[in-house]
Amino acid sequence: MKLPEWKDEALFLLRLAIGVIFLMHGSQKVLGLFGGGGLQATVQGFESHLGIPPAWGYVAAFTEFLGGLGLIGGLFTRLSALGIASVMGVAVWKVHGANGFFLNISCEAGKAHGIEYNVAILGGALALLLMGAGRYSLDRKIWQ
Repeated sequence: MKLPEWKDEALFLLRLAIGVIFLMHGSQKVLGLFGGGGLQATVQGFESHLGIPPAWGYVAAFTEFLGGLGLIGGLFTRLSALGIASVMGVAVWKVHGANGFFLNISCEAGKAHGIEYNVAILGGALALLLMGAGRYSLDRKIWQ
């Protein structure tokens, strides 16, 4: 099967979009930026509200932060995409699954939404896992 002519550009845009989203969310969790609570608050919140052990809380926070950086630069893209897909799977299972499919924008702040966003990110991450980073990436420069 021949891939589209613009495959590398499409992969770059997909990496950039998902990477920026996760760098921002990871920055909230790891560094306390953009209104986030920082690493300790994140890990404590995961444990107390979701029953996620502290070690896995650290893994999740750093997966979002480093996975976002990895996707933006196209470095360890498949590993970053796998981590982000895993985080989204856990988010569906532990947080959003009970709220149905739709985002329900009218929900009050602080309440979990449905799985719509998570499914979109999960699909994008799985596409990157299968396809790799493409031509415009550090992976390509280093490994090929």
